[in-house]
Amino acid sequence: MSSAPEDWHTVTPRIVVENSRALVEFLRQVFNATGDYEQHKPSEIRIGDSMVMISEAGARDAMTAFLYVYVEDVSAAHERAINAGARSLEQPFDTPYGDRRAMLEDPWGNWWQIAEYRSRPGTPR
Repeated sequence: MSSAPEDWHTVTPRIVVENSRALVEFLRQVFNATGDYEQHKPSEIRIGDSMVMISEAGARDAMTAFLYVYVEDVSAAHERAINAGARSLEQPFDTPYGDRRAMLEDPWGNWWQIAEYRSRPGTPR
């Protein structure tokens, strides 16, 4: 049994960066994330059905993340990320396990593998 708040998952990623307000805006642009920047506490940002906490470095050292995020359209999300200042580490391509995937590094050094679920070999979509 989890003691997580309602609508949260048991494990919640937390990213600590300099200029957390800008990272919140990046996530809103690239992933259509919801939630607002919070100056005096971690920002609670929802990407799809998942929560990500974004904190300002200071009390803690900046620490990056490597997250796998499912999106509706990998090519469109990849392009939005590039336009928002990310660097492409992997162009969109079809994987042998069924996902269409790409990988990016945001301006804070976080790595994002973005994927569009298509199907797993041997299973219907």
